[in-house]
Amino acid sequence: MHHPLLWTIFAAIMLGFLVVDLGWLNRRPHAVTPRSAALQSLFWVTISLAYAALVWALSGHAAGAEFLSAYLTEKMLSVDNLFVIMLIFGYFKVPEEKRHRILYWGIMGALVFRGVFIGFGSVVVSHFHWVLYLFGAFLVYTGAKLMLKKDDGEEEFDGEHNRVIAWARRRGLSDFLTILLVVETTDIMFAVDSIPAVFSISQDPFIVFTSNIFAVMGLRALFFLVDALMKRLPYLQQGVSAVLVFIGGKMLAGILDWHISSTASLLVICGILGLSAAASLLKKPRP
Repeated sequence: MHHPLLWTIFAAIMLGFLVVDLGWLNRRPHAVTPRSAALQSLFWVTISLAYAALVWALSGHAAGAEFLSAYLTEKMLSVDNLFVIMLIFGYFKVPEEKRHRILYWGIMGALVFRGVFIGFGSVVVSHFHWVLYLFGAFLVYTGAKLMLKKDDGEEEFDGEHNRVIAWARRRGLSDFLTILLVVETTDIMFAVDSIPAVFSISQDPFIVFTSNIFAVMGLRALFFLVDALMKRLPYLQQGVSAVLVFIGGKMLAGILDWHISSTASLLVICGILGLSAAASLLKKPRP
């Protein structure tokens, strides 16, 4: 059992997030400047790290390390998700001042769907522990596939063959509802990777739920930094894929009764992401 204060503070932060980030900051259509997006993203990352320190202090270093590992993994996976959403906005030619409204409802949907998936996953894992080994194998496969994927900088969103768009158009949905539906289904598909990833790090429902929600917080602001982030960090994809392979392999190692501590896992994840960022910054831009 975790300290009641952790749940109380988490609920207060969630309420503040819904009121401030998704409410007050979105009361009128506007384009988010890079400076504003950077400051908002920094604010929510700081809040998340402060909460991680609180978990570490009240629930022990193992719980704190699991929270940080899960948070960092989910945050990096969400960046890839946002990049796809950026391609969707480009396909539909959504003006910058209208993007925040779609992101508002998209994040609200993500909060609901993540809660449902995590609740369902917790029940399944508690009754069928062997499912974790399937999660591990799936993550190793996904990470290897992502690592071998060629990134030529010419990736596009194929809207002409998208079944969700075709379904929405047959039923005469508005452009706003069509785009929102595509964004929500995209998030659900990414949850297929992210939810097993966080369960491979921790099976504690509190750690799984709070780390996932904190990773979702501030995504609206982070979206407006994704384009620059992907250009400046070309090896981010390889870093994320290596993390997926590692946590998947860590879970599969349990079959042989090999266990890696939460603190060691956190250090490995931070090291992989740090190396991918450093290699990206050292890479010389193409002429």
